[in-house]
Amino acid sequence: MNHDMGKLVFGLVVGVLVAVLSYRWITNVEPRDDRMQEESVVVASRALLEATLDIGSLQIVDPLAPDRVVGKAYVYPRENQWEVSGFYRRNKDDLWHPYLITLNPELGLLHLKISDTALLQRDGEDLLEVLP
Repeated sequence: MNHDMGKLVFGLVVGVLVAVLSYRWITNVEPRDDRMQEESVVVASRALLEATLDIGSLQIVDPLAPDRVVGKAYVYPRENQWEVSGFYRRNKDDLWHPYLITLNPELGLLHLKISDTALLQRDGEDLLEVLP
């Protein structure tokens, strides 16, 4: 009889603990707010990448891209700025070119580093660094 009471108490304690922790996890809005902010950073980085390179339409693999066939892409905050990495190409016949874009807190372009031999002549342009 005493053994059955211990099982019952243990089950109730574990059930209440799981319920409380689940409730706290579900109602925590901080991860959703962080995700929304990261998404807005990536969307802004896409627009800035296309505007800065100005080479026509681009296929972009970034942290929001559903198909990461090329490699991993990241978005991360860094001391009053954001950094977003990814890959782009002009068309299906082009190679994927890695990029790293740095944005200020207002999502303005601070620096863009790319590896694209076709754009080597543009190296040194304002805010653009081209690596071979």
